[in-house]
Amino acid sequence: MIKDIQDRKVEDVAIAMAPRPGGQEGQEELWDCYLINLKEEPIQNVLVNSKGYGEVGGEKMATTVLRHFFEQIGPLEVVKIEPIQVKLFSLTNEYWISFTHDDYMYDKKYVFVKGSIEKSNFTTIPFINQQGVMIR
Repeated sequence: MIKDIQDRKVEDVAIAMAPRPGGQEGQEELWDCYLINLKEEPIQNVLVNSKGYGEVGGEKMATTVLRHFFEQIGPLEVVKIEPIQVKLFSLTNEYWISFTHDDYMYDKKYVFVKGSIEKSNFTTIPFINQQGVMIR
């Protein structure tokens, strides 16, 4: 029965965006997106789907859906998911994460809404000791 299905919430896993240090003049500014395992145990079979969508100049826009797989992310470990161009910050950027932990499959959507990736929302990102925007 549906009442027997456990509904466990994702805890201690975060997605963060941080500018790349030392960008070169004349090149488009890139940021990096990270997945952070804040748990004391590893997580396995991590699948990340990323996409951007929204409206720019009255036109609907969407990016290609990208998929990334990590067999295991260790305890208190950070992995780089992908680079992201600054021009995509005018869209909503969504990261849908699924993984297994303690023989249970978890999933969660992390959504950076349009305009949320900016300096006023900066925090220090754990383990990489860099300023950026993070969703837990």
